Amino acid sequence: MNFEYSEKSKQLQAKLQEFMQAHIFPNEQEHDAFVLDNLWQNYPKLEELKRLAKAAGLWNLFLPKSYGDFSAGLTNLEYAPLAEMMGQVVWSSEIFNCSAPDTGNMEVLAKYGTPAQQERWLHPLLNGEIRSAFLMTEPEVASSDATNIQTSIVREGDEYVINGRKWWSSGVMNPSTKIYIVMGKTDPDAHRHTQQSMILVPADTPGLKVIRPLRVFGNLESPEGHAEVELTNVRVPVSNLLVGEGSGFAIAQGRLGPGRIHHCMRLIGAAQRALNLMCIRVNEREAFGRKIAAFSSIRQDIAKSRCEIEQARLLTLAAADKIDRAGIKGAKDLIAMIKIVVPQMTCTVVDRAIQAHGGKGVSQDTPLYNFWLYGRALRLADGPDEVHMYQLGRNTIGQMLG
Repeated sequence: MNFEYSEKSKQLQAKLQEFMQAHIFPNEQEHDAFVLDNLWQNYPKLEELKRLAKAAGLWNLFLPKSYGDFSAGLTNLEYAPLAEMMGQVVWSSEIFNCSAPDTGNMEVLAKYGTPAQQERWLHPLLNGEIRSAFLMTEPEVASSDATNIQTSIVREGDEYVINGRKWWSSGVMNPSTKIYIVMGKTDPDAHRHTQQSMILVPADTPGLKVIRPLRVFGNLESPEGHAEVELTNVRVPVSNLLVGEGSGFAIAQGRLGPGRIHHCMRLIGAAQRALNLMCIRVNEREAFGRKIAAFSSIRQDIAKSRCEIEQARLLTLAAADKIDRAGIKGAKDLIAMIKIVVPQMTCTVVDRAIQAHGGKGVSQDTPLYNFWLYGRALRLADGPDEVHMYQLGRNTIGQMLG
């Protein structure tokens, strides 16, 4: 395996780092203070920062080159260090049009959308003119098994009628969100993996009702937000269906694979920055007559953190390289491994950094609380740890037994 970055990736890394230093880090605290005090409003400098990123050629970097005209032309391996750099500030990926759930939704539309669907929804998303939401998880069933989804999608003439309740619907609360991708059941009697379908639902469609925003450990995550949503006799044209009836589960699997690796790439950036902040903090403070950095326990925490980050980074690069060479299906075991390893690693490293910071570590004066929230939530989002371990264990036993 050769994980040496290409010249193109290195050039983009240098350009992105320069942009982060000039425009993202200086605005970090102002952004965080604004979104805490102004629910469901976008940061006033957001559009200007997007314009600057687009002008710098730092735009839509996430779409792999296999997506042709829609892509920035990078492989997953080339994109990995860029996503890691964006992960240093949890909201920065939106500035480069590389944030979830839009990335997954754009991949779905690019791969499965009709020309008309792409014209209406993909192009505005690629231009950063609108945002989108993804509605799969439901409160009444164990949604870690996507075949459990019960929302009904029933055809009536030239329309589909949708009824159900969703929650943890990513992106619904964002004021810029104009389109939802909804997963539901079109044929309850079909094989369990072909009962589901995905359909496009404009955000202003009658019958959509936001029941409530959901808090993540007490945090509303404004303006992005997650919501519980009720769909009551929501009607959309038949032409809004993606691919065809029964394709929903396959689309979901294709969508979640890249999403998982992108999250892991960003989490490594969060963990790396947490370690950097920890090193700075312990070298600044004294306790019991000497620098905190001189204590053996602190040095051990730093050493273990560096090892764990590097291990997770190499595993993630291996997964990215495997996707480039063998596709999502061929890389499924490695994707499961990083989804198990990286969020837990991030929580562990960030927790050490919080402890080393003392009281400051749990305050709004550092980004550490946001990093921990991100890592802990990702142990559930895009499939909980237990599902990935179950499937990876099953696959491993099968491979070992031949």
